[in-house]
Amino acid sequence: MTVLRASPPRQVTAAETAYLRLKAMILDNLLPPGEQRLEAELAVQLGLSRTPVREAMLRLQQDGLVTVTPRHGMRVQPISTADMRDIYDVLESLEPTAAELLARRRLSDLGLRPLAEACDAMEAAIAAEDRTSWARADEAFHLGLAESCGNRRLSAMVMQVWDQSHRARMFTLNMRPLPARSTAEHRATLDAIRAGDADGARELYRQHRRRGGAELIALIERSGLAWL
Repeated sequence: MTVLRASPPRQVTAAETAYLRLKAMILDNLLPPGEQRLEAELAVQLGLSRTPVREAMLRLQQDGLVTVTPRHGMRVQPISTADMRDIYDVLESLEPTAAELLARRRLSDLGLRPLAEACDAMEAAIAAEDRTSWARADEAFHLGLAESCGNRRLSAMVMQVWDQSHRARMFTLNMRPLPARSTAEHRATLDAIRAGDADGARELYRQHRRRGGAELIALIERSGLAWL
């Protein structure tokens, strides 16, 4: 009898570690648009040698997140408003469909708990004027909606553009008023989903995405740190 043995877990290389950490710093705007950093500086900050950092920088350049210049390190690219328009066109199409599909599933309160908890957390964050906690709860709602809709391909397509929109959302987080209106729109969408109102859930979420995308793009354009 052949004994099947589990493959050993893949070891993460130093270059992969550097790439993931630098990408997270860029997406969370810890390395904001226009930031110029030397390879040696990043190596010290990450506690790694320069070779994996160099490899990570080149990979980030392929992602379109940075520009690498010999002897000058890397410069974090501006946020492209053209890209944001494209991304929000995609989200405005896919996420309302996810809301509609989820409403048609008629999940129990237990099945909708992640979305309800995200709404509760957003409302608590607004009351505390805690934008960072609000952003985490907002992200939990959007990802929970995609994951719960019952269509794996649609969910995967939403996730594909999520990283790209994350940087823009974090970049504008402190530029706008407290997102009380956005929070109310999430709650209204959840109420429609819970009631099984597929058409209502779809339209509420479409309006939410359209308004939110227009607001975000306008803020980026006014910042002066974006491509047109």
